[in-house]
Amino acid sequence: MTHTHRDHPDFEALRPQAVALRRAGLSRRQICEHLGALSDGTLSHLLEGEPPPKWTKRPNAKDNLRDKARELRKQGRTYDEIVAELGVAKSSVSLWVRDLPKPRKSPEAMHQMREARWAPYRAARDRAIEETKTEAFSEIGQLTDRDLFLIGVSLYWSEGSKSKPYQRRERVIFVNSDPGMIKVFMAWLALLDVEPEHLRFCVMIHESADVEGAERYWADLVGINVSSLCKTVLKKHNPKTVRKNVGDEYHGCFVVRVLQCADLYRRIEGWWSGIVTGASAPTATSGSGMV
Repeated sequence: MTHTHRDHPDFEALRPQAVALRRAGLSRRQICEHLGALSDGTLSHLLEGEPPPKWTKRPNAKDNLRDKARELRKQGRTYDEIVAELGVAKSSVSLWVRDLPKPRKSPEAMHQMREARWAPYRAARDRAIEETKTEAFSEIGQLTDRDLFLIGVSLYWSEGSKSKPYQRRERVIFVNSDPGMIKVFMAWLALLDVEPEHLRFCVMIHESADVEGAERYWADLVGINVSSLCKTVLKKHNPKTVRKNVGDEYHGCFVVRVLQCADLYRRIEGWWSGIVTGASAPTATSGSGMV
């Protein structure tokens, strides 16, 4: 006849005790110490249906990694970022965090992604731009006096003060924010033998900008002392207007005024008319040139 572990003479009496000890958190070895020597099979039947206490369970080596992965996912990290940080398989990460909502990328992250995607193309474009500019620069070479003369006339007629048919004002006033334009205009006035004492300068700038810094900048550019500048013209700041001309590179506009200049102004008008007529007349070299 086959015997089972339930055939133990004290089985019915021992089971309630074994269950109570198990629920109290004792291990199998500790239960045997309380109940006396029991075979492994008998003890298993006495504890049938009773789970072992948590402290007796062997910990899962990846439980800590799983918790870290879930925390990183909640912070908005991608699968690849979690894999890189924890050094686990992507399949494991997917299993651990698949019940969590997919993180939405922040505007800053989206901007960084776009910048990274387009960076190579922008770099190639910038190189092409610089190559073209360098090539064009080399095509100019040294200017002759006639070159500078014609450039100066065109520059003034484009950017300088002009008389109107309904209001005759023969004044030579040049205003610009581009330091290169100011340099060329000053070189043109020197070519025309305009005396320095016949020149007056002032700065026009928004009141919210670095006024003193702008005054020093323009004075250094034309080689005069700041004290030689006329009173700076301040433009009232409008907080509702979003201006782009701000920051350290903003120096306002520089005004160059020539005194006793009626004759010079009339000549500028005549020179410009001559340029227009010369450009309109057909020439033997029409259609050829640098472009």
